Amino acid sequence: MDVNQAWAPEGPRACTLPTAQRPLREAEFDKLFAEAATGVERAGPGRTRVRLRPGPETAGRAASLAARENACCSFFTFTLTISGGDGLTLDVTVPAAHTGVLDALTARAESVIDGGQARRGERA
Repeated sequence: MDVNQAWAPEGPRACTLPTAQRPLREAEFDKLFAEAATGVERAGPGRTRVRLRPGPETAGRAASLAARENACCSFFTFTLTISGGDGLTLDVTVPAAHTGVLDALTARAESVIDGGQARRGERA
């Protein structure tokens, strides 16, 4: 499946971001994942949790990106949580009809995070 189709489904509640801007938005997610994410896990059938390095700059970047993504893909729900125990997490949820989109986002995050950790020597 083409990544644009995976991240930008057709039909009701579809992505309204212009096609030419979609690779730029994907690059923004990649950059956030590569620079600030420390892990990703599927937290339920329609939910993924991305653990981020704590700090106001990361929280601001994640909130801005989530708000802009929700403006064009209203089927996403983003929850940014700041806590002493877990640090900073970004939960991404979708309705059952859009789990394929969440699968693509999760796989992309895993790939970017794993690649970055391997480059830094954090994983074998």
